[in-house]
Amino acid sequence: MRCPYCGHEEDKVVDTRPVKDGMGIRRRRECLSCHKRFTTYEYIYTIELMVVKNDGRIEPYDREKLFNGLAAACHKRPISMKRLEAVVDEIEEEIMSRPGREVASKSIGELVMEKLKELDEVAYIRFASVYRKFKDINEFMQSLKSLLDEQ
Repeated sequence: MRCPYCGHEEDKVVDTRPVKDGMGIRRRRECLSCHKRFTTYEYIYTIELMVVKNDGRIEPYDREKLFNGLAAACHKRPISMKRLEAVVDEIEEEIMSRPGREVASKSIGELVMEKLKELDEVAYIRFASVYRKFKDINEFMQSLKSLLDEQ
């Protein structure tokens, strides 16, 4: 494991705990060079999930890609990394419980929108503006109006 602080490749595991009903392991590590600590997660995937993109391409599901999209939408918002990890876990749990080994990227996007709407409205609008690809300001304003009407 490469240290995210100094890039050194040797560390020691300080603590190991199961996460999310035994579906993964959380490891607390300490770099042997700079002595800073960092956390890693290991998850078991019994079936490789494939994502069907809008243009028909199929690619392997990537947890990091999902997390990075959420993190970008939540940038400078009062949302902890731990909460973002939990949201990714919830989305994964939902898509893994579905039958079959393929999921449409649109389905994942809709789940992200649903979770962000509950979590943080600003992050929701940020994600929606990219995901929905608004054609003009009127479409963007309609989305804002519908969000306000729901309250």
